[in-house]
Amino acid sequence: MRANVFRGPGKFGLEEKAIPKAGPGEAVVRVRLTTICGTDIHIVRGEYPVRSGLTIGHEAVGVIHELGAGVTGYNTGQRVLVGAITPCGQCEPCLSGRTSQCGGLTGGWKLGNTIDGTQAEYFVVPYAQANLAVIPDGLLDEQVLLLADIASTGFAAAESGKVRLGDVVAVFAQGPIGLCATLGAKLMGASQILVVDNDPYRLQIAESLGATALILAGNDAVSEIRELTGGRGADVAIEALGLQSTFENALRVLRPGGTLSSVGVYSGHLRIPLEGFGAGLGDYTIVTTLCPGGKERMRRLMRLVEAERINLRPLLTHTFALDQIDRAYELFGSRQDRALKIAIRVW
Repeated sequence: MRANVFRGPGKFGLEEKAIPKAGPGEAVVRVRLTTICGTDIHIVRGEYPVRSGLTIGHEAVGVIHELGAGVTGYNTGQRVLVGAITPCGQCEPCLSGRTSQCGGLTGGWKLGNTIDGTQAEYFVVPYAQANLAVIPDGLLDEQVLLLADIASTGFAAAESGKVRLGDVVAVFAQGPIGLCATLGAKLMGASQILVVDNDPYRLQIAESLGATALILAGNDAVSEIRELTGGRGADVAIEALGLQSTFENALRVLRPGGTLSSVGVYSGHLRIPLEGFGAGLGDYTIVTTLCPGGKERMRRLMRLVEAERINLRPLLTHTFALDQIDRAYELFGSRQDRALKIAIRVW
């Protein structure tokens, strides 16, 4: 089979690999559609360390090709969605409800991180009983693909921030995850959703997803948000980019006792400014979230699609074939041609 393989910073591309076999408790999925994620960009740039020879990718829709011993209730040929996070469901973090941290810190993220990922013709699903989510016949691949990671992550930003009915929410960065965080804040009942980005097109998309005020980065976003909230500040600020500057701004717009919900991936030192932190006396809460996964999470998100509460297809702005994946990475990394999310059609 063909697979997109990482060999070092700036060095990746299609290589031939053997089609994997399903071990006990595993499944092999033949990929129909996968994506490029912002985390994959961090990997190929050497900003997030993975081993040489790893197949990249962690979002996929496909069909069951092979089932390992002990996996029951499924059949080969079934169309499935597999979350980016594949928890075992049995370890202490999983049984405590922290499935993203399966087996230890960030341990739930295996695909394209510690084991071969989804930018290939086939991939292995670990703990398949807990992670194969059968796709209802009425839903298209494109309707559910982004639930595997970015939608689940963006919605989790609002969930972890404990957005309540009537809350004021500020969302910093309107990339794919930030846009889903904006949609998540709307789903949770926010009354005002103030979004910040440096791309006017992405701000327009955010407005279509529920943003109530659009703030162009480069202006004084903190002052604008303070003014829009009558000096009160936001109940919840979501940081969806992973930069020191956006983290600080998210902290500075909070009302006393507010929550900063961070879903950015940071590749350098992160510092907390004392004045923005109220010298530690502002009753602030800072929470971080790794994308929730597992088949129950995927099933619930697909129910939102079935009920027409969410429509993520407009975020899939470009589609490439697997043998064009180098072009797809170049486009996604450069953010040219209004690229938001890129689908890779494998089969």
